[in-house]
Amino acid sequence: MVDGDRTFVIVGGGLAGAKAAETLRAEGFTGRVILIGDEREHPYERPPLSKGFLTGKEERDSVYVHEPAWYARSDVELHLGQTVTHIDREARTVRLGDSTLVHYDKLLLATGAEPRRLDIPGTDLVGVHHLRRLAHADRLRQVLSALGRDNGHLVIAGAGWIGLEVAAAARGYGAEVTVVEPEATPLHGVLGPELGQVFADVHAEHGVRFHFGARLTEITGHDGMVLAALTDDGEEHPAHDVLAAIGAAPRTALAEAAGLAIADWADGGGVAVDASLRTSDPHIYAAGDVAAADHPLLGTRLRVEHWANALNGGPAAARAMLGRDVTYDRVPYFFSDQYDLGLEYSGWAPPGSYDQVVIRGDVGRREFIAFWLAEGRVLAGMNVNVWDVTERIQHVIRTGAQVDQTALADPSVPLESLG
Repeated sequence: MVDGDRTFVIVGGGLAGAKAAETLRAEGFTGRVILIGDEREHPYERPPLSKGFLTGKEERDSVYVHEPAWYARSDVELHLGQTVTHIDREARTVRLGDSTLVHYDKLLLATGAEPRRLDIPGTDLVGVHHLRRLAHADRLRQVLSALGRDNGHLVIAGAGWIGLEVAAAARGYGAEVTVVEPEATPLHGVLGPELGQVFADVHAEHGVRFHFGARLTEITGHDGMVLAALTDDGEEHPAHDVLAAIGAAPRTALAEAAGLAIADWADGGGVAVDASLRTSDPHIYAAGDVAAADHPLLGTRLRVEHWANALNGGPAAARAMLGRDVTYDRVPYFFSDQYDLGLEYSGWAPPGSYDQVVIRGDVGRREFIAFWLAEGRVLAGMNVNVWDVTERIQHVIRTGAQVDQTALADPSVPLESLG
């Protein structure tokens, strides 16, 4: 097919959008590729914002998906610092914030997600932070360094991945850290209570204080600066800074206004797409944090916010836009680094979906693999300080076969023999 006169527009300048643009060119697309991002930064990856860049171990330039010159070299038209305000599906145009109209033959929505806000008094004070964008990480890195230097206090609302990774970074700088979490353990919504205690213990050993079973109700201050954080059980925690790490919401406003189908909140919200990442409009696709996809392997609609989904979903959507036969059924995957604990998690096993957790290895030494099972079938696996096993764990998940639980727990039994 001659495609030199076709225009593919990508809305969203993150990893999913940048990798989609890269894939279009790699697959031989010769038409216009227009990438629109509402940040002035070139597309970058988000994991370093709470890991290597935040801790000071990685330089700022290391976060970018491509070197800036790559876009011109690859004939990808970049519109940075520009919003898209409207999609006209009938005319197949998008309107930019400066009122420019851009025609598209195919459109990819990779608008990502935004941090949820604390709906309590005091969030307008200086010293209340979120972490989603590179500008946030720039500021927070300076804040953590200053807190460490001055023996300052950071209160974190939420013991999810972002909250815990920032807690680890803050302790690395020497800051005092208190984490307020409504559940009884960290990461309850991902790992359940069985494994959450592992993370409570490792952070406690590094001096983090937890306040479980509570929520922030107010942030108090003086002269516009944070002084303390109050919780719904009457506690008051001294604070110089507060981080809201209570999750993220998909940025669906543009899609909703265009009349595209939106997934139920029970499925994570997001733009509803099929297994080829196509929306309810055959000319529009969605990928990354904003997409809630029908997942053929898992048999459910699923929205995944992690790095690997953007890394692989953007290229999958690009191939589908080119008319390739695409079935996006990758096993969900993410990783985290906290102090000397590194982990990789594969699969999907929210609380209530599994009936057993099987451990292979030594939890006390924090060298183990945890498996979440339902009716003898592995739904998810998390390797902690055990490496080069992700492909084998994902293979066991993909097969959907019932496994011998004694063999699963035995490190001497090869994982590849179980699937």
